[in-house]
Amino acid sequence: MSDRVYPDEPSGPFEAPPLGFEDGEGREIEIRPYDGSDEEREALVEMYEAFDPADRAQGIPPGKEKRIREWLSNILDGDCLNVIAWDGDTAAGHATLVPDGDAYELAIFVLQAYQRSGIGTRLMHALLGYGSAEGVEQVWLTVERWNHPAVNLYQSVGFETSDTESFELEMAIRV
Repeated sequence: MSDRVYPDEPSGPFEAPPLGFEDGEGREIEIRPYDGSDEEREALVEMYEAFDPADRAQGIPPGKEKRIREWLSNILDGDCLNVIAWDGDTAAGHATLVPDGDAYELAIFVLQAYQRSGIGTRLMHALLGYGSAEGVEQVWLTVERWNHPAVNLYQSVGFETSDTESFELEMAIRV
């Protein structure tokens, strides 16, 4: 049992995918759960190969194809919940909930070319909606405290700071 503190009141409700919207750049984006297909897995590999090294945090996503494939196998083939933001056949973003005892750890990634267009917010909402529909109640994450855009995004969705003891913030939400 974790000593992590979660807010008393749930946030949301969050809409579960699939869902579509026009992002801030006028692109038609669709968010849907990962379907297990080779095509979707390969699109994610391509997305992570194109990922800007400056946007990597805590060693993820990995930088080399072999490590990307190993990492994706861990989160796509297990008990994790995954949603992908699509711009046509291009994976623009990916978010996952990783089981961790009585809660789930959240990780989200949006390709640099798609950042600051509303995709991250919609991806978070869709993932939390998907998680809630699957019985997830508590979610946590860590973020580098100087990553103000990410911290602001998490706070806007309903995450609250639960631990500030290190150079990373730990944040939690109840859905």
